[in-house]
Amino acid sequence: MTPSLVDLAPEYVRGFQAYTPSRPDPILARQYGVTHLHRLNNNENALGPTPASRAVIAEFAPPRAAIYPSGDSYLLRQALGRAFGKDPDRFLVGNGSCEVIASVIKAFCGPGDNIVTADKTFAVYEWVADFSGFQARLAPLRDWGFDPEGMLAAADGRTKIFFVCNPNNPTGTWWDEGRMERFLAAVGGRALVVVDEAYREFVDTPGFPDGMDLLERHPNVVVFRTFSKMYGLAALRVGYLCGAPEVVDLIRRTHVVYSVNTLGQEAARAAVEDDGGHMKATREMVAAAREIVRRACVDLGLEHIGGEGNFLMLRTKLPDTLLYRKLMRRGVMVRTMTGFRFPNWIRVTLGLAPVMEEFTAALAEVLRGA
Repeated sequence: MTPSLVDLAPEYVRGFQAYTPSRPDPILARQYGVTHLHRLNNNENALGPTPASRAVIAEFAPPRAAIYPSGDSYLLRQALGRAFGKDPDRFLVGNGSCEVIASVIKAFCGPGDNIVTADKTFAVYEWVADFSGFQARLAPLRDWGFDPEGMLAAADGRTKIFFVCNPNNPTGTWWDEGRMERFLAAVGGRALVVVDEAYREFVDTPGFPDGMDLLERHPNVVVFRTFSKMYGLAALRVGYLCGAPEVVDLIRRTHVVYSVNTLGQEAARAAVEDDGGHMKATREMVAAAREIVRRACVDLGLEHIGGEGNFLMLRTKLPDTLLYRKLMRRGVMVRTMTGFRFPNWIRVTLGLAPVMEEFTAALAEVLRGA
């Protein structure tokens, strides 16, 4: 009997449950019988890209689509080096932060190794480890945040990487400078510590650690950031990491060149070089939206969590998947959290005030009707 082609794949791939993305918005709108959908599910920036990035996108000449991009995002790395006062070779740019997560794990993990992170955080750390054949050890959250003692207890001699999402997606909790420094001191140099700062630009709270400073004191720290959130370039898929030269050199060996398109590189570089007040305007929008949603949660008697970042989680009075469908019929898309180990919670992106008012009105209508 001819063996199944499926049997050629490793068991850890066969056993992995693939992520299923949502259907395109026009299809969902027809499915739910609505004329519009407010996207409050993916933590996108409702203000869109910066003015400088918009100009780059508008001026991109179609014939350039036939030309390969810079294989190592050279000019973008030069701009990042100037912005942060670091050698450009300490930056590695990828097709969103998901690619740099994979590159780090490939560079440092071998058979029998493991990574350590939280049980309720950005799921891609766990997913990449699992489908690559490495164990993901998950420490439970404590008070909705990463537990440093729990993570250290979960580690052993085969732990190669700790992933710390700061602020954490989806809870918005964060480690202050003291807690971060104590954790790094406890780890010492025995493992890599990835500090994922995808939502760093939304934070202006005193005492919040800056990963770009941390890595100068701790050579085993690698910092992740992205242009998908604050800078509104999610569709162009640009993320990056920064670390010690010898660490980045190792990661670069596992990284696929030419993975970041030209338009993404140039729009990201424009955002780095000219913010144009975009960050300030986004922070103001998010603060106003957070107040609208928190006020609604109080009125409706809903438990809610949301520290830093452009999102807030709330516990529902209905199954989260049922609430999702009811809100979709009212033109509002949220993120259900059962699949992220938060049953009967939803996560809501904080955006423009009129949209948040529409969301809270729809939420009140659904819950009161139930």
